[in-house]
Amino acid sequence: QVQLVESGGGLVQAGGSLRLSCVASGSIFSPNTMGWYRQAPGKQRELVASMTSAGTANYPDSVKGRFTIARDSAKRAVYLQMNSLKPEDTAVYYCKLVQRGWMNYWGQGTQVTVSS
Repeated sequence: QVQLVESGGGLVQAGGSLRLSCVASGSIFSPNTMGWYRQAPGKQRELVASMTSAGTANYPDSVKGRFTIARDSAKRAVYLQMNSLKPEDTAVYYCKLVQRGWMNYWGQGTQVTVSS
């Protein structure tokens, strides 16, 4: 069984920064992809950033240049550095692990609130 535990959310003013962390435990296989998604009230969950175990990162245009994903394989961790935050970044942020192409695991989510 895989468990993902997120931390680092909170309240920040527009233009500020936050760093999210997610640590995985259990049976982790390579290759895999870890990433961050977010879901705002009334909206669908969307990709924020992902990174393969080989180090390839992927970002949607909405966060390019502001958010940076990083992984620490030894710690089984993935991080999301969020800079220049905007009120529209307000959402619950979820950590996700995908392995063996079909095994999907989600964290419990962490709230990020950006005030204007």
